[in-house]
Amino acid sequence: MAERTDPPYLRIAADLRRRIAAGELAPGDRVPSTRRLAADWGVALATATKALTALRLEGTVEARPRVGTVVAPRPGPARPPGAGAAAAPPAGPRAAGPAAGGAGPAPDDLSRDRIVRAAIAIADAEGLAALTMRGVAARLGVAAMSPYRYVGGREELVLLMADAAFGELSCPEPPAGGWRERLETSARIRWALYRRHPWLAQLGPLTRPQLIPNLLAHGEWTLAALDGRGLAPGRMLDISVLLHGHIEGLAVHLEREAQARAATGLDDEEWMETQLTGVEAVTLSGRFPVFGRLVRELGPDGYDLDFDHLFETGLRAFLDGLARLVEG
Repeated sequence: MAERTDPPYLRIAADLRRRIAAGELAPGDRVPSTRRLAADWGVALATATKALTALRLEGTVEARPRVGTVVAPRPGPARPPGAGAAAAPPAGPRAAGPAAGGAGPAPDDLSRDRIVRAAIAIADAEGLAALTMRGVAARLGVAAMSPYRYVGGREELVLLMADAAFGELSCPEPPAGGWRERLETSARIRWALYRRHPWLAQLGPLTRPQLIPNLLAHGEWTLAALDGRGLAPGRMLDISVLLHGHIEGLAVHLEREAQARAATGLDDEEWMETQLTGVEAVTLSGRFPVFGRLVRELGPDGYDLDFDHLFETGLRAFLDGLARLVEG
């Protein structure tokens, strides 16, 4: 009888806990979406969202960008007292000594490259804001201060991550095609990298460019495509910045969407469903006639906000306009 008096969101959360405990949903498995829960239980999306939020707060599930809400990993078995010291591996070449700041011995295989790759994995899954030196150490299974033997701190680590990420794809050498083909190649390669690592768009504003070698290599390739066309130095840099701004300006929303999904438990389509009443009111108000007409003409399928399509559309328009400067 008591269960019947519980709020609906608690009953949904309890049922998901039962399924997880029974092994129906294993760690890493995606849990039903808010839309599915709302339909199965006959509740509003907000109620289903509240249930998943409760489970996230207690650590039963976790939101993973570009994946959804999944069952959280089970904590490992507790280590008996003294086990950490007994099992500690020998110190690496940079371990030991008072200058280490109490970091303790580091595993033999710990390296800057391993630290950077672990940090990239965290940023890819949880966003750049979730990255901490302590979190990297936990992911690697080492003492909290061990990464500081190889990296000065989070700021330096982020720059190393960005350099590694931008180095995953490079422009072809020798370059082929004319200036337009080369700029298209450069732009699509960078877009692919931002797609792979959306946190790259959070590095900093255009007014404070980071001297990241592999990012500079992409910029150099762009400038070389324009070189020898009679353009003034400032104009060449303008074009390079505008092209980068188009790519990064779209990519920044990939990370923002991931953050919004993690915070709300709703993907973009599910969130839009919660806005339908407001959209309908705006459409029927008559205050925005063009918008209202477009919504009606789109019909029930609505508007599909496709970032890849927007990237290609914007790139084509940018290059069409640029042709007047380069070839005019």
